Amino acid sequence: MNIRLVLNLLTLMTGGLVVTITSIFIGKQAYSWLPPQAAAESHLIDDLFSFLVTLGAFIFLSVTSTVLYSITFHRAKNYDMSDGPHIEGNVTLEVVWTAIPIMLVLWIAAYSYQVYEQMGIQGPSHLVHLHNPMQMQTGYAQEQETPAEIVSEPLEKIDVLAKQWAWVFHYPEKGITSTELHLPSDRRVRLALQSEDVLHGFYIPAFRLKQDIVPGRTINFEFTPIRPGKYSLTDSQYSGTYFATMQANVIVEAPEEYHEWLTKAASHIPTPAKNQAASEYAQTSNQSIKTGWETVKPAAPPVVNFSG
Repeated sequence: MNIRLVLNLLTLMTGGLVVTITSIFIGKQAYSWLPPQAAAESHLIDDLFSFLVTLGAFIFLSVTSTVLYSITFHRAKNYDMSDGPHIEGNVTLEVVWTAIPIMLVLWIAAYSYQVYEQMGIQGPSHLVHLHNPMQMQTGYAQEQETPAEIVSEPLEKIDVLAKQWAWVFHYPEKGITSTELHLPSDRRVRLALQSEDVLHGFYIPAFRLKQDIVPGRTINFEFTPIRPGKYSLTDSQYSGTYFATMQANVIVEAPEEYHEWLTKAASHIPTPAKNQAASEYAQTSNQSIKTGWETVKPAAPPVVNFSG
């Protein structure tokens, strides 16, 4: 066998091995780029993100390495102004570089859809077209080492109302209303999501959960918080002028502390909660200088037992 061909094959294999190992290493680092996994479903999204980063790094490093190798070892000599060899085409190469991207796209699509099914996120299409939202599945359902007590634990049911511009959380079993979402750790939670006016988006980055809230519909959304701490809930959909103020704290705590909070909140007399959107709108309305454009008037501050 030609020595040059052997060297080229060894170079290709060595380069491919280095690129593969480096890509896997970069993909593993992607986990540290995200917030802590605060819900059981988080690992599904993180695994998908790591997979996409690994694949993207492999493609980038492969193309970059090929370009660097070409300009290093196959560059024209100084003052060589002659044309390169005339190449009519290579059908095999064209088939390969067409088939590989198609296979990669199908792979990504299949994996992403699998995660979508496991997460059970219900988008507007399920409500508008199917009128039969599919059942939610927890991330724990995919784990073999799931503690039995978590799976068998009854659901905590909480009503969530989104409006311009505030989040309101109602705990029907205790008759408590709050602008701060409290959740028990390691317990299955079911939220009944409703919108009072326009399209909103329920998004907690630490949980890797995002669900559109469609006006006129109630969407049951389930997940399992697993990491005690304080997190942020934001509106992922542009819902008007003051949508950036539509944020709320999410407190995940031990079940004992959660029930203590419920008891404490139940003893409070309902009062109007502080609402940043309403405050900013009032300041703008009282200004002597008018901007010349109108905006939607925020809803009245919610009356709650606990405002955080």
